[in-house]
Amino acid sequence: MIYSLLYPLSDIFSGFNVFRYITFRSAYAAITSLLIAFIVGPWIIRKLQAMQIRETIRTDGPQTHLKKSGTPTMGGIIVLTAAIVPTLIWARLDNPYIILVLVVTLWMGIIGFIDDYLKVIKKMKSGLIARYKMIGQITLGLVVGFALLYWPLANSPIATVTSVPFLKNASIDWGILFIPVVVFVITYTSNAVNLTDGLDGLAIGLSAIAFLAFAAIAYVSGNSKFASYFMVPFVEGSGELTVFCAAMVGACLGFLWFNANPASVFMGDVGSLPLGAALGAVALMTKKELLLISVAAIFIGEALSVIIQVTYFKWTKYRTGTGKRIFRMSPLHHHFELLGWPENKIVTRFWILGILFALLSLSTFKLR
Repeated sequence: MIYSLLYPLSDIFSGFNVFRYITFRSAYAAITSLLIAFIVGPWIIRKLQAMQIRETIRTDGPQTHLKKSGTPTMGGIIVLTAAIVPTLIWARLDNPYIILVLVVTLWMGIIGFIDDYLKVIKKMKSGLIARYKMIGQITLGLVVGFALLYWPLANSPIATVTSVPFLKNASIDWGILFIPVVVFVITYTSNAVNLTDGLDGLAIGLSAIAFLAFAAIAYVSGNSKFASYFMVPFVEGSGELTVFCAAMVGACLGFLWFNANPASVFMGDVGSLPLGAALGAVALMTKKELLLISVAAIFIGEALSVIIQVTYFKWTKYRTGTGKRIFRMSPLHHHFELLGWPENKIVTRFWILGILFALLSLSTFKLR
């Protein structure tokens, strides 16, 4: 919005020329989102408390979590506000990637809000029925897939292509499998972040790390010179996603201020689902779907631990009549809790691993 208002005036006052730079607008998007989170955060938390929107801790989980019962939830509204408003202010709103990533964020935010509303306010234990949630995620994946094919990348030779890390000018053309890949990425990442959101500060801290990495990835992918130098696909216009990623980083850090142990508020599905979907969408738009595996390695591992646990339990129950488990509890962070690790130690170590995987991912631009 500011770009459209002030950059055209650069012919009158040269100082307005600064708004053409993505790096400048990204920095201020991050600052703005952080300030918005600090300003609206306490007010939203008070409203959640006044409306009795509080977390109910499941009794079959780690017993150390029972003391968290009554903590306000649905704090993801803070994240959405702090990320979307700065994006509207600092990003170019005529950019198709910005429009699409905002649609993804709002879409999954609404689904998460409905899920939280049914669980917390309507006291429906399961919340939004799983198949309805899945329908919403799959439909969003189809919308994103067809939008990428027929809107910003219409008739583009890289429309269905993804770059391969570590290999020079190497890529995979998904062809007719592109739409299913998009649906899978959107669905998996949104659920993965949701499953990771089980310890104070864990999911939001890892999200900040992942979006920071993709801010750099988006900037390189959207810059023809850098893309050529690092031998990755140049996706015209995708550099503007740097502004969105920077706003997400600021929003995540702002929410972490309130979500750090002991948490004053929980994110809820209204925050975790759109964070994951937006992360997957950025990877798809920058043609870095494979790099998402390493950038979001902790998220992927957390979701994979649930899949492995459930599959192994059902398989052993079918074979022997008694279900067995590989992990003490899934997702993975609960396994370490039951091993006796303090919550802060788990969160800090997962953050360190998240940073390590992010740096490894960025190194692939040069290691080719």
